[in-house]
Amino acid sequence: MPYDDWFLTSDERGNPVTEIDSHSTGVAAWTEGNHVAFLIDGISYFHRLAEAISNLEPHDEVRFADWRGDGDERVSKDGTSIAALLSSSCRRGIDVRGLLWRSHSDRFGFNSQQNRRLAVEVTEAGGEVLLDERVRRAGSHHQKMVLIRHPSRLDRDVAFIGGIDLSHGRRDDTNHGGDFQVIKLDPRYGPRPPWHDVQLEIRGPTITELDLTFRERWEDPTPLNHSGRARAWLSRAMSRDRVARPLPARLGDPPTQGGHAVQVLRTYPSRHPKYSFAPDGERSVARAFAKAIKRARTLIYIEDQYFWSVEIARLLAEVLREQPKLQIIAVVPRYPDKDSKWSGPPSRLAQARALAIVQKAGGERVGFYDIENEIDNPIYVHAKVCVIDDVWATVGSDNLNRRSWTHDSELSCAVVDSELDDRIPLDPGGLGDGARTFARALRLSLWAEHLGRSPEDPELLSLSQSSELWRTSAKALKDWRFSSDEENRPASRIRPHVIDPVPIGSRRWAGLAYRLIFDPDGRPLKLRLRRGY
Repeated sequence: MPYDDWFLTSDERGNPVTEIDSHSTGVAAWTEGNHVAFLIDGISYFHRLAEAISNLEPHDEVRFADWRGDGDERVSKDGTSIAALLSSSCRRGIDVRGLLWRSHSDRFGFNSQQNRRLAVEVTEAGGEVLLDERVRRAGSHHQKMVLIRHPSRLDRDVAFIGGIDLSHGRRDDTNHGGDFQVIKLDPRYGPRPPWHDVQLEIRGPTITELDLTFRERWEDPTPLNHSGRARAWLSRAMSRDRVARPLPARLGDPPTQGGHAVQVLRTYPSRHPKYSFAPDGERSVARAFAKAIKRARTLIYIEDQYFWSVEIARLLAEVLREQPKLQIIAVVPRYPDKDSKWSGPPSRLAQARALAIVQKAGGERVGFYDIENEIDNPIYVHAKVCVIDDVWATVGSDNLNRRSWTHDSELSCAVVDSELDDRIPLDPGGLGDGARTFARALRLSLWAEHLGRSPEDPELLSLSQSSELWRTSAKALKDWRFSSDEENRPASRIRPHVIDPVPIGSRRWAGLAYRLIFDPDGRPLKLRLRRGY
């Protein structure tokens, strides 16, 4: 199978300035010979991360980028916090650098104080963590990556990327009792909100491209603060626009570790001043998804925090109309994270419009669901996952909305395994691509958690019956709820997703707020006019 059937070519990435596609061969737009593992839910990720950091030696390197970082978040099995792990590493002679988003104020429900505290603690220990505001107005740095390198043992290099921040609320497990270090969500999620998420652990040559992604941001010569005379003066007065210390020289490529081909995908907006590594921005996340869904024939499986973009819904509707056997199953949060009088209507209205477009095109071939734990508390879905025909899979920080595809910085990895899965159906898409071990294993593991089954359950393998399986599983839980049987609760956790309606009188302002604030457009004007990415 030619990988360029699924992956973007260098030209298709649309950012000729970045080195990411040409660091080694000058041709490849992806790397082969990687080993990729998926880590479902925060506790599995945090324990692997803590183990990797604890085993570092002097002169090893840690690089991380994050949207939110809570220094006191416990990540190791013995309860050690992420700040303590990183600070201890600095004192042991490990080079620790970080890029945290310089967040909007906590008064608006964001995390400026938390990010600043983590940055100060690690920097005072001898590392260097920058608060990076090089975003569009009302934008954010949303990338979530920890990169660990060993100059004397490149075969031990590892990267973690996905949807999980180094912060409160994320340390949940598959039972979904929630993180003891609580993050505030809509009250209907309960006092300790359950949290579902996915991260990747990557070893092999892709490490170099993730290292380049970090270096591009670190070495970007534009000021860390927003442009503007008043803001620049204030930043200088507060020493907020300091220049980063140079990074050590680039290391070589890690050796091959397995059979996974990986493509690193990013979003950067078009902004002024321009990014040195993406003068017109980069939208390879959007372009990769748009290319991959055109090859879908049987199933597109999605987990997404903010599925609410009409533009993306139209892409999915188009492929549904072209492929009469294609099904779409999506898992989303039951309620917005903040469903107040002012924050709730824009997101609910936008999601209702997007879902209506997809459901109109696919009818019963489309199913949107949310999930709950065994005590009926809804689970907040923060994962950003897509699996197509058990061949192509992507995990990252980007959501299926215009903000993630054009406006904020994002980082994802698409994976195609060289190993064929020998279980029926052997070729779900019917295009000769077969079924690939990684994509199938990821989908089966997620479905096993949500449907309360074993990953080896043969019913989970039958992609052609996926819509029916999910409908009957959701119905079983609904029927039990209306029965008098209090003990024999079905194992399934899924419920058809129902959106609370937005009052007619609120729809005009909610639609405007959605377009301007919740889901802004970061494309250059020429692309907006062409409705392209």
